[in-house]
Order: sequence, then C-alpha cells, then structure tokens
Amino acid sequence: MTRTWHVSSIIDAARARIATARLAAAHGVSTTDRARLVSVLSAQLRQCLTKGGGWLLTARATTAGPGGSRFLVEVTSANRRPGEFRQPWRFTVACSGEGRLPDSGQVPGDPETLAEALFGADEDAALLLEKLDGQEALVTFHREELHQTNQGVLALHAELDAAGRAQRDLFAAEQKAREEAESARGRLTFLADSSAALTASLNPDAIVRLLPTLLVPRYARTADVWLFDGEGDLARGGPRPAAAVVAARRGRPQYAADHPGGLPGVDDQPPSALAPARPLLCVPLMTRGAPLGVLTLSPPDDQRWDADDAVMLIELARRAGVALENARRFEHNRDIAETLQRALLTELPTTPGLGLAARYLPATRGLNIGGDWYDAFRQPDGSLITVIGDVTGHGLRAAVMMSQLRTALRAYAVDGETPGRLLTRLHLFLHHLQPDLYATAVIARFHPREPTLTWAAAGHPPPVLRAPDGRVTVLDAKPGAMLGIPLHQEIADHTVPLPPGSTLALYTDGLVERRAQGIDPGIDRLATALAELEPATLDGDLEDSADRLLQPLLDEEHEDDVCLLLCHVRSGTGRIPARLS
Repeated sequence: MTRTWHVSSIIDAARARIATARLAAAHGVSTTDRARLVSVLSAQLRQCLTKGGGWLLTARATTAGPGGSRFLVEVTSANRRPGEFRQPWRFTVACSGEGRLPDSGQVPGDPETLAEALFGADEDAALLLEKLDGQEALVTFHREELHQTNQGVLALHAELDAAGRAQRDLFAAEQKAREEAESARGRLTFLADSSAALTASLNPDAIVRLLPTLLVPRYARTADVWLFDGEGDLARGGPRPAAAVVAARRGRPQYAADHPGGLPGVDDQPPSALAPARPLLCVPLMTRGAPLGVLTLSPPDDQRWDADDAVMLIELARRAGVALENARRFEHNRDIAETLQRALLTELPTTPGLGLAARYLPATRGLNIGGDWYDAFRQPDGSLITVIGDVTGHGLRAAVMMSQLRTALRAYAVDGETPGRLLTRLHLFLHHLQPDLYATAVIARFHPREPTLTWAAAGHPPPVLRAPDGRVTVLDAKPGAMLGIPLHQEIADHTVPLPPGSTLALYTDGLVERRAQGIDPGIDRLATALAELEPATLDGDLEDSADRLLQPLLDEEHEDDVCLLLCHVRSGTGRIPARLS
C-alpha cells in the first residue's frame, strides 16, 4: 500500500506526519522504530518548509524479501521542472507486514484531531522513554556488574602478580640452591680428586710440585709451599710472609690483607710487607699436631675466597700434610731397607777363568725392597756356587729373611751338597722357620775340573745360557715348587755342558715380568739381548755387558726390585781352577 501527501504548510506537515505514524503502526513497525521514524521525518519536513515550496511525502510497505518486510518513507520536491532530477530523501525501518488504515489516510486539520494525534505521539514517546528507562537500568546493572568484574579482575591480577613474584622468588631460591649444590659438589669432587692425586705419590718433591698444579688457577692465582727441614727450622730459605711464619708457629691458618677476611677458622693479619696489595691465605701443613710446612695462596684474579672455599682449602692442606708425612716415612723406611739390602749382598769372589758381574736395582715405585738377593762362594771341593733368589713380601722383614736364607745356604754348602739338595734343605728350613713366608731361588754350580754346569730351580724364572756361538737356551727343565710351601718335595739337579765362552744369566722376576704381558715375553727379550752381546765384550768387560743387558729390559720406573748375576767362562780356558789364585 502506498500513500502520498502534499505538504506546503506546517498544518500539511503535521497531518502527513500523523498519517505516516498511523500507517507505520498499522504495518507493524515497532514503537522504537516508529518514534525514530517520526523524529527523523519531522526534522526533514521542518527543513523542507524552511526551503519553501511544495513537497510530496510518500509512504509504502515493500514485500517480504531476504531481509524481511520494510516500511519506506520518501520526501521529494513537488516543484521539479520536467526532466529535472533531484535526489529524494528516504528513510527505511523494518515492519512485520502490510496493513491498512481505517480511513483514506487523510487526517483532518481540526484542533481536536491534531490534539489527539499529539497525545498519541506522546504515548509513543512515553513507551520509548519507558524502554529507555529499562535499557538505562540494564546498562546501570551491567555497568555495576562490569565494575565488580573489573575489581575482581584487578584483584585476580594482583593475586597473579603476587603469585608470579612468589614463583620468581622460589625459582631464584631454587636456582641459588642448585648453584650452591653444584658448587659444593664441585668442591667435593675437586677435594676427592686432589686427595687421590696427592696420596698416589710417595715422593715428597712430587707432592710439593703437584699442589700448585692442582690449585692454580681455579682456587688460587699463585701457590707456594714452604717445607721445613727435619728439625723444624723456620729460618731457612728466602724471605717469607709474616702470616706464613705465624701460621707455622701457631698451627692455625692466617689471612693477611688490608681488610678482614671473615673466613671460618682463619685468623686475620695485617697485609704482607712482601705483597701489600695482594691478600694471602697461609695454611699450615699439619701432621700429628706439628707443622711440616706452610701452603701460601693468593686468590684468583678479581675474586675472593668465601667460607666454603676456605674450609675446602684448609682440608686439602691437611690431607697434603698427611700425604707428605706418609711420603717421608716411606722414604725413610725405603732407605733403611735399601741400606740393609745392599749391606747383606755378597761381594763377588774373584775366580780365574770365570767372570762374575752382579746388579741390584731397587724398585722406583713402592716399598718393594728387601726380597731379591744373589750370592757366590766356593765349596770345599773347589766348585763355585752361584745363587739368586727372591723372598715374597718386601721391606725389612723380607730383607732379614733373605739374610737368614743366605746364611743357611752357605752353612749347608759346606757339606758339598748339590744344588738340588741345597734347595731341598732350604725348603725345609724356611717352612719351619717362617711358615707364612715363601721364596724362589736358582742355584748353579760350576765344576772345577770339567766344563759342565749343574743347576736346580725352585719356583724361580729359569736361567738363560748363551753358547760360545751365540745360541741361547732357556734352562727350563722340571723345576721344584716354591721354597717354604707346605709340600714335601725333593728338588732335582740338572746338568748341561759348559764350554769356554759360555755365559749364564741368573735373574729375578723384576727384570722380565710386566703386569700387562706376563713373564714369558720378558724371558724372550732377555734371551735376545744376551744373544746380541759381542763375545769380545763378554770376555773383556763383563760389567759393561751387564749394563748393556739391562738397558733394553728395564723401564724408567719399575715396581719391583731387580737382581742380575752374569757368569761367563772366559774363552781359551778349559776348566775352572780348583783353588783361588
């Protein structure tokens, strides 16, 4: 339905406005949209009346489409000339459908009708204001709800921020605890590794050289070890920091600097006159309540020791003192054992036609001294007895037992016993004298009137015999068991020809045995080295031959002592004289 009204005066505008409002209500336009339509239309008509002339107001409802039914109001000029185009004013609102007015749509201009229309418009305005009041109340409610929500959000943010700070604090504390644990673990690992390195050596000089290597640069910029002499003399050597002298005399660590150290168990001292700008930590190397020396440290660059560092360094110094004391005791015992060992070894006899050369080398590592021995002496019938042996164990006890075996052997040899019989008697002697000690030995007998060699072995590495032409034989005929074991045995003799130019090598296992290889490869190396010696050298200088034989067989360091006895029948002699010349 389309309606059109001609507007040229304010009365026409009021009638058209009232009719349009009724028509919109009839087509189901909502109160809010109708109030908006009337308000906008009134403003537009007022502008049109201001411009003057005549105007056409058209209202119609469109059919339902994809967007629903629409109610359209259009205002155009009624004064257009033919062919003139002017853009009409349009306003559209939604409606529920097409409706009809109860009359022709014309509104009378009498005051009563206009008043009634005015009151009807006020009703629409009242309905709109009521809705606005409801919307305002709803907005107020939502605003309050939003305010409360904002307050809750702010409180939640504050709680989250506090929780975040607490979590960061906990994380920082955890990181600090982890760093402290890692640092403590590092100190303990360093202390354990350093202690193992210090106690692994039994050389005091090596321990003194090792300490700075361990501490610099991780825990010190410089490290100096001041050892006292055997009488505890503090005055020897160059000038020392006063704090080091105080540490030695008091037996307590001292810290010398221009500021207090605050280190546990450490006394503070004025800065050292030798290095006033550098802090010094002087820790005595204690053992059994007496200082062996003083360890003086300066802190790493741009760093200071904390309490944990000081405790660790003091403990390391204590362990270094124990290691030094053990090394000194070891050297003392080693010197005693070696002195006793060398005092007990025999001075070889001079025998025409037979050269003898012996070597004894103590172990370079460990207290492995005292078990190896050699001897050479004549029997009443003129035979020459040569013997080499090894007592199990090391140290003074082994050296004393070796001396007793040597004395017993010389006593038994007076009866003219053969090598096998002599070893059998030594076996019984050792078994009854020291049931918990054992020994190995080889005895070789050179006959005075015939070029033969008789030998017997008891658990010992076999002798090696070099023929005049350089061929080498390992004399490994059936040996006896070790001397002193709880076993009855009769040790057999063995005999081989011994022409002039022959050389016999007797030795202990320290010369040929290596842990990683066993003993057989070492015996092969000894046989090869003996075969390579020149006959002229053997005849002319047996001492030099012994040194040449040892050189390729010994390592720089060996864990066992070594004995070697070379017996050479000089060329051009058919026999060994029956008496000494």
